[in-house]
Amino acid sequence: MSYLIPGTARPVAWWLRVVFGVIGLVASVLGYVGLERLSQIRPGVIEDRYDILYYDLQLFLLSAELFEQPGPYPWQLQVARFMAPLFTLLAVAEAGRLLLATEIRRRRARRASGHAVVCGDSQFAHMLADRLHADGGRVVVVRSEPFGPLEYRRRRYLGVVGDPTNAEVLRGAGLPRAHTVYACTDDDDRNHAIANTANRMIQDRRHPPRMYVQVHDPEMCLSLQARRLGAAGSSRLRLDYFHVDDIAARALYRHHPLPSAPDRPTMVLIAGDGSFRRTLLVETARHWRAHQADQGSPDRRLRVDLVAPDARSELALATSRHPFLTEVCRLVGYDRDITGLVGLDHFAAEGYDRIYLCAPDESNGLRFALDTPALWRGARGVVFVPVYRQAALAAAFHGDARHDLLDEVHGKLRLYPVLTHASEAQLIAEDLTERLAEQLHLRYLSARQRAGVRLGEAPAMVPWSRLPESLRSANRSHVQDIAAKLLKLGCVVTPRHGGAGDASAARWAIDDRVEQLARLEHERWCRERRSEGWTYGEPRDDARRRHHLLRPWDELPPAAQEQNREEIRALPDVLSDSGFELIRLGPGVPVQRGGSADAA
Repeated sequence: MSYLIPGTARPVAWWLRVVFGVIGLVASVLGYVGLERLSQIRPGVIEDRYDILYYDLQLFLLSAELFEQPGPYPWQLQVARFMAPLFTLLAVAEAGRLLLATEIRRRRARRASGHAVVCGDSQFAHMLADRLHADGGRVVVVRSEPFGPLEYRRRRYLGVVGDPTNAEVLRGAGLPRAHTVYACTDDDDRNHAIANTANRMIQDRRHPPRMYVQVHDPEMCLSLQARRLGAAGSSRLRLDYFHVDDIAARALYRHHPLPSAPDRPTMVLIAGDGSFRRTLLVETARHWRAHQADQGSPDRRLRVDLVAPDARSELALATSRHPFLTEVCRLVGYDRDITGLVGLDHFAAEGYDRIYLCAPDESNGLRFALDTPALWRGARGVVFVPVYRQAALAAAFHGDARHDLLDEVHGKLRLYPVLTHASEAQLIAEDLTERLAEQLHLRYLSARQRAGVRLGEAPAMVPWSRLPESLRSANRSHVQDIAAKLLKLGCVVTPRHGGAGDASAARWAIDDRVEQLARLEHERWCRERRSEGWTYGEPRDDARRRHHLLRPWDELPPAAQEQNREEIRALPDVLSDSGFELIRLGPGVPVQRGGSADAA
């Protein structure tokens, strides 16, 4: 996949400079020709060609001794005497602009609004800023290293030099009026410091920006997401933590969905013990589940083979954290080195629809992929090699049709640059809140289908991608209210580590409070709908914003009450799907009458 390089289009300023240069050149040529003709008309005024050159240069200085004498003058000289000063004035203006460019950029950055602020000197920060600008967004970059004039000219976005953890520096980047802030330094603690500073700066804002903080350890990222989920209601800042592997894995299936044949099982091989493999395994299962649900065949399982020295233990850890893996996939582990995968039985029959090589040493994995023809023959589809430091080599393989430098082995080999694809801002924006909201909607669809409601029969009975924005927002609000629900339960969210009885323990944490929490959720939904202008009315009329369920809990039909209860009961499973579990620490606080997401 190829992307536009920022700065490749000729800006207006470039063309203006070309016009200025043409004006200066034409003025000089016409001046020389006119002066030469004048020397023929007035032999005593101009003696030789050195005088012609001298008077020609004087045309650009807004004064010329020659014109103190009365005319007439040749037409070439008449034109030149006006064009030359114009060029001089334009040159002075351009010089002033260049001298004041730094101050102008600083003021533009400080007064920017509706833009993205990218903090960091890392390679990923540079890629993200370039991608945001290429997508048409306004970008202000905050970094410690000074920007060079050529870098400003090439990238075409604003920059602020300074410590991104300093409030004045962030204010100089226009953070109070930004719509998104990314903390992408190479130091996790600096990223957290940026988030802390931003949180203090936007407390009084009605519409605070979204804040995305990069975390380099995937386990720490999951733990911080759990803690943020439990504190989501304590700050107005919409904050999420992300790891580049997670974003890149979702981008992979966004651009390269798995093939599916109706007459045979789909098979995937993941080889190696690199850091990308577990994220890839989980995202493969999620993608397959969503794809099969859209196709109307949710019971069709995906065959996934894992080849690594610790394959079986890795599968045990992955399935303990994400129990849905065994529901969606048939998992088989082979405890062998990556070089031994060509000996698998399925290679002989070209059995794998997709192969991923996730070697811990990027160079060795790439060398194995390039030097092993049996690997190419063992796949019906493509062999993907995730790379972190070889983005330029990936571009050499996979540029557009005119710029491919290297052979892709008839489309069998594809290098996948992780950082490049992790810089997709749209996928970073699909944060934990968005993903949990989508899971709630998927479970709602499943429950309604089991009750006999078919897809398309109600506004909410459609896949998430086609769900109206008002209903998506309702699901997000349901997720953002999880912190309040956990407080009432006396529960906390933690990364799931599996083990016997974990699922039942999580459900036990809410069993005795389902009725109360369902009532609260309905009341929250009613408040949200009324704030958007909805009123009670039968039958439901979305155009007139009338809803038949917009009434007190005790007046709801039993089916609607049960739907709210099911949403509460589904909470442990929804969290489990993202690698979390509920732990009950105490009896919880007394339930106050305070808030269904889809409520179709």
